[in-house]
Amino acid sequence: MKVIVDMDVCKDHGQCVFSAPEVFQINENGRLVYEAEPDESLRDAVEEAADVCPLQAITIEG
Repeated sequence: MKVIVDMDVCKDHGQCVFSAPEVFQINENGRLVYEAEPDESLRDAVEEAADVCPLQAITIEG
C-alpha cells in the first residue's frame, strides 16, 4: 500500500492523525508528516483517515 497526501491541498487539519496515528503525525512546526508505505495491517485505519480528510487530500494506491 502506498499513501499519497497532496500537500498543496492539505491544510494540516489533522483529522487523519486521529484515525491512523501510526501513519500520520503533526510535526513540531504544525505540518503533517506521514509514512508513505505503511504496513498492510494498517489499511483500515488509513482508509478511514482518507475518508475523514475534510479536503480529500489523501490517496491510497495498491
